[in-house]
This record gives sequence, C-alpha cells and structure tokens, in this order.
Amino acid sequence: MNHNQHTAIVNFIWGIADDVLRDVYVRGKYRDVILPMTVIRRLDAVLEPTKEAVLRMKRQLDDAGISNQHAALCKASGQAFYNTSPFTLHDLRSRTKQQQLKADFEAYLEGFSPNVQEILDKFKFRNQIPTMIEADILGHVIEKYLDTAMNLSPNPVYDANGNIRLPALDNHAMGTIFEELIRRFSEENNEEAGEHFTPRDVVKLMANLIFLPVADQIESTTYLVYDGASGTGGMLTVAEETLSELATAHGKDVAIHLFGQEINAETYAIAKADLLLKGEGEAVENIKFGSTLSADAFPSHEFDFMLSNPPYGKSWKTDLERMGGKGDIKDPRYIVEHDGDPEFRMIPRSSDGQLMFLVNKLSKMKHKTRLGSRIAEVHNGSSLFTGDAGQGESNIRRWIIENDWLGQLLHYRKTCFTTRV
Repeated sequence: MNHNQHTAIVNFIWGIADDVLRDVYVRGKYRDVILPMTVIRRLDAVLEPTKEAVLRMKRQLDDAGISNQHAALCKASGQAFYNTSPFTLHDLRSRTKQQQLKADFEAYLEGFSPNVQEILDKFKFRNQIPTMIEADILGHVIEKYLDTAMNLSPNPVYDANGNIRLPALDNHAMGTIFEELIRRFSEENNEEAGEHFTPRDVVKLMANLIFLPVADQIESTTYLVYDGASGTGGMLTVAEETLSELATAHGKDVAIHLFGQEINAETYAIAKADLLLKGEGEAVENIKFGSTLSADAFPSHEFDFMLSNPPYGKSWKTDLERMGGKGDIKDPRYIVEHDGDPEFRMIPRSSDGQLMFLVNKLSKMKHKTRLGSRIAEVHNGSSLFTGDAGQGESNIRRWIIENDWLGQLLHYRKTCFTTRV
C-alpha cells in the first residue's frame, strides 16, 4: 500500500468522528469510539472468510461438551482470535430498531474471544453503546466503517471487470494506520509528551543505541525484548523491526519475542490491539496489565534487550504503600547485596519513581550469554543528581557505576541511559 492510500484511509476514519460523533461527543472523547471501532472492523474483516467454519466448530464443541474451546476455535478462524456470535457487522447494518440493534451489537461483541474481550473492556467501549443508541448514531457508525470507499480487509476489493479497485491491507499497514490515529488523537487533545507515545525518532534512536553496536554479533537464535512501561507498544514494535532488519542484513534468522507491562488501561488496550492488528497473536499474550513497580509481571524472566520511556517526576507513593512502605520493602529487585552490604537499598523518594524502572531492568539482565543484556531508558536530568550519598538515587547510580554497567550517557531533550553487561 502506498502513502497516498494509507493517508486516504486514515483521513476517512478521522472523518467519521466529524461526520457522526459531532454534537454527541466532545472532540476529546472521539477516540473512545473511533479506536475500538477501528479494531472491531479490522477483526471483523479478517474473520469474515472463516465465519462459517468457526460457527460449525463452535456447534461441534458444544455438542461434544468440550469447555476448553479456545485453541480449536482459533484453528478454525486461522487467527489468534475469533467471534462465535451469529453476526458480522454487515448483518447488523440492516437493523432499523435501536433496541434490536443494541441487543444484536452487544451479542456480537460478546462473541469475540477472551483476548479481544480484554481489549474492549480496557477501552470501556461497552460504556459508549447507551450513548450511541440514545443519540441514534450506532447504526451510522457501523455504516461508515462498512463504506465501500474504504477497505480494512486483508483481501483486495475487485470491480465488476475483475480489476483491483481497493488494495488489500496487510497487518503491518493496518498497524501503521492505527498508530497514526493514536498520534492524531494525542496531538488533538494536547496531551503531555510521552503520555501515550514517545516520538518515533526518539524510539528509533533508542533502538539504534542498543542494537547497532552489536549488529555484527547477532546470531541465529531467539531474543527476548522487554519494555516495563510499554504504553501503546511503540518501542517494542520498533525494536522488533530494527533487530529483524539488522539480522536479515547480516544473514541471520532470528526469533523475536516481545514482553511488556503497562498500568494505564487505555494505552494497554491500544498496545494489545495494535499487536493483534499486526498479526502478532503470541506477543499479545506477553503484554501484561498492572504496575511494574509493585506487581512485576515477569519476576523470573531475563531479557536480551530492554528499552522504556518510564514516567518521570511522577509520584510512586501508591506503589510504595502496596510494597509495604519504604522501611519494609523486601522486593529483591530493590534490596540487593552489594560491596559487603547484605541490604543495599535502592529506594528513591516517593515523589519520583523513574529510577525504579531502571533498577527493575537491571534485575532482569542476562549475565551468562555472549551479548549479555543491553538497556536504553529515557530520563530527565534529575536522575543524574538527586539524592545525597547513601540515599536511594545515589545508591542506584553507585550500583550501576561500580558494576561497570553504564555504556553511554546521551542527551536528547531528556537523558537516555544505555547500560550493558
């Protein structure tokens, strides 16, 4: 798909908000409908060719009394997700009565597999249905997403002469379109930099910092990539793309597995949706919801490459309380043995937890592989000087330096630490 086609689809979806949602939602709330509906329409289009096969399999499983149906239904759909409702979006467009449309649309949503259900729940999309029904716009929204001027399907649309009228939309192109919508909504709402995504050039810079110095040492093996503040997942996908390109350029065949954790429900939903739209069903299962600081989702994992843009200048007092309070924290990520001290404490002030994310990554490094681990993390300048000797921030810097883990120090608006083993 060329740039003009990509832009046309983004503009068409962007226009749905102004065409249908205006006067029902304030502009800052358009995303509450547009982002989940874009996901739903794409999944609907992907699943359409195997819809009947899934329904047949569902009946067979039910008749046989089999309760664990997920794997079989995924196999029937040919995807990492499925929908067992009797409806597609095309079926719903004929509903003229609002209450019937509401009931059938809710049944359609209930038919999606658990991984899609979680995305819809975190988007809180079902909360929007009463508003759209009351304003009589749900049917119009569905109609817009089914407009024949736009193709969100992985299959091309042909004209009467058998020529391609609208090209197919592969997973990568769909993911790019989704990311562009996220960017536009974030800019439209004047959100803080880094609140939902880190600028692409910064992410690419970070990926280059951890991969380029070891590009000629990449082997044909499996690599694990981790982001403990994964947001919408942009760093993970750019890291995957960069590593894959470098491996190919050096004649290596690598398997890359992505892992992430995110505490914001909407951005978590966006990250999982983006990966699902890109066809990375396995990676979807490795994106976890919750606080990295107080509820680490990967306590026993070690990773080859790690990168993050964690919140900076933000209180982590709630996490501190969940962990037992500053004097009672026992988490082995933050209380270690170092230089003869069996309880070397790396607990910064509760007013700013950014360095805690770095310590979390340092605890997940590999020490017995040829490459070890490489880390890039974005910080503001306070990470360099806050905390007196013996305090948490100072102890963290001392721990890094005395272990000879500090690879580079780079200033790019904020400070980007890269560490190595």
